[in-house]
Amino acid sequence: MVSADQATDGYSAVFFMEGGQVARQMRATEFGAFLDGYVGLSDLAETDVRAVLVDLTPDLLVRSLVFFRIWFDEEGRADSSWNVPIENLALKGAKGPDMGVGPIRLVCRSQCPDPSFADDLWDPDMTPGSNHFQAIRKAIEANALKFKKIEPEPEDIPVLKAEKEEPEDAGVTADRSRLAQLIREQRLRIKTLQSVHRDSLSEIQREHRLELQALRSDFSDIEQKYERQRLTNEQLKNRLSERNEQYLELQEEVASGSEDKKRDEANTDAEVVLLREQLERRQRELELRDEKIVALEQENHELREREPEEGSVMAELQKQSVFLVAYHPGVGHITLPYSDIETYFNNPVAYAAERCGMNEPAYREWLEHYENPVCGHTGDNGVECGEPIMRISLPAEFRPGIDDRCEHHQS
Repeated sequence: MVSADQATDGYSAVFFMEGGQVARQMRATEFGAFLDGYVGLSDLAETDVRAVLVDLTPDLLVRSLVFFRIWFDEEGRADSSWNVPIENLALKGAKGPDMGVGPIRLVCRSQCPDPSFADDLWDPDMTPGSNHFQAIRKAIEANALKFKKIEPEPEDIPVLKAEKEEPEDAGVTADRSRLAQLIREQRLRIKTLQSVHRDSLSEIQREHRLELQALRSDFSDIEQKYERQRLTNEQLKNRLSERNEQYLELQEEVASGSEDKKRDEANTDAEVVLLREQLERRQRELELRDEKIVALEQENHELREREPEEGSVMAELQKQSVFLVAYHPGVGHITLPYSDIETYFNNPVAYAAERCGMNEPAYREWLEHYENPVCGHTGDNGVECGEPIMRISLPAEFRPGIDDRCEHHQS
């Protein structure tokens, strides 16, 4: 961690990066004040900042770089729990690019001397046009922090006369040095590209999970609509059946009615006509309901059978024949083809049980024993025995009531 009294002999700075450019820069002592919580940066509230500790020589050449991350809270103050020893890491960094005074000491996510801090670091971009090393070099040359540049004094060291060095040997040495530096830079670039690839793959997997959740949610909504429509249709059918029975009863009463009822024949006829109109209206409503149910069933079928949208994560998975791998106790790693992804996420435990050749309740009973191998006998007082027993690793070998009991309760 950098504090107000830990600036490396006055020539240390912290650069805040945004994209491929230096967005903000401050001296290490000023950054220490932010860490101590004396001041905040309102424009960085709730931001995960990518920063670089820059250690310079008195003649403003880079000696070491540490690419680290730090979070600023809603008030723009640095995370109080942040404790990455960036200055100590800078002293242990591996060789990096030559930025004017030989290979620098470089610390980043893919090149960290202490792996426990790797997640708090990030990898620089070395792509032409957005090279972080070039951006840092330009910012140092501009010297916006007004560091006093001290030119090194030439040393008057007597040199013994030696035999004249052959030009070819000197050229070979220089070529070897340049080649070694080039190899180091290419290795660093490969590491950073691999890190970017891992981050991209994690983001694609996250988007895939979100898309699957959205699809499952849409499918669940459609199933709920279909179920509500089906219940409504059942209710309408029952009501229509009751009205038909009432209509038949009225017809019977009219046919076998007395003279008193005959006097009310006109009123009865009017009621019959009204009932018929109501029945016809209900019949039309029922037909409309049936049409809606057919449309919903068709929509449900299309959703189940539809191909993923072009360019989506699901389409890319299907196109590239990507397989997902899941792990479940008792069956190990399961390779999921594209066609089984939805079935698996609807009920992962049932899917694993089927792969074990078991039904879901039996697999869950073994899984409970596997995760907590203790005696499950419950006494008359309602207290479970809880005695540790031997774990049965294979579901097919598990015998309920025997393998989940201690020797005392087996008898």
